Amino acid sequence: MLPDRAFFDRLADAAKRETLSRFRTGTSVTNKLASGFDPVTEADRAAELAIRDLVTAAFPDHGMLGEEHESFGLDKQHVWVIDPIDGTRAFISGVPVWGTLIGFYQQGRGHMGMVDQPFTGERYFADGSASWYRGPDGERQIRVRDCASLSDAVLFTTSPHIFEGGDLARYRSVEEKVRLFRYGVDCYAYALLAGGHVDLVIENNLKPYDVGALIPLIEQAGGIITTWDGGRPEQGGHIIAAGCRAVYEEARALLA
Repeated sequence: MLPDRAFFDRLADAAKRETLSRFRTGTSVTNKLASGFDPVTEADRAAELAIRDLVTAAFPDHGMLGEEHESFGLDKQHVWVIDPIDGTRAFISGVPVWGTLIGFYQQGRGHMGMVDQPFTGERYFADGSASWYRGPDGERQIRVRDCASLSDAVLFTTSPHIFEGGDLARYRSVEEKVRLFRYGVDCYAYALLAGGHVDLVIENNLKPYDVGALIPLIEQAGGIITTWDGGRPEQGGHIIAAGCRAVYEEARALLA
């Protein structure tokens, strides 16, 4: 038995109770790195546990890959891929572009997924064949938009500071050709792409839980998401997502 929309909503609602109550409250922050800054909050850990408890009770034979707690059953046919707060830096800064990512892999491929932003009340969902939006302005099926060329495209990345050396040069070669670029919206950039508002997202060094929910959302909205070398993105890495083939091909040629 596969999960349905109602079950994904239950998971997102459980996570929301843990995250939204701690947003803009000065919640405690722990740094996961001895050198550098990789923050995690009490909200991250509590939200992931809330999701895990519901999944293991309803689907005890499914695997789980999460950011904050131990993974298990990754060789199972069905694996949940969880990032309780994607955009923790935004969360601790009070900026409402973070989100809860709930992905569902079937035989190693992204099959269903949800992106929830509790503060804005927006929820994006891929049901296995189509992508949907629900928010303050209603509910509707969403599709990526067409874009004639890279020179017409709107590009997002979390920050140019995530790129180093040759990666930065390759990223800049794309950025200098687009019509508009913006920084700093984490998973929300991919949701905007699926909804037909932007055309291109480029990032690097992502983990599986960073993309698990986003893969089906973009693909089932008619978009493309791969690694920079054109491979499947389920294991993360250097990621490019685009709304149309023409922009994808132009950008990937530069990234290669």
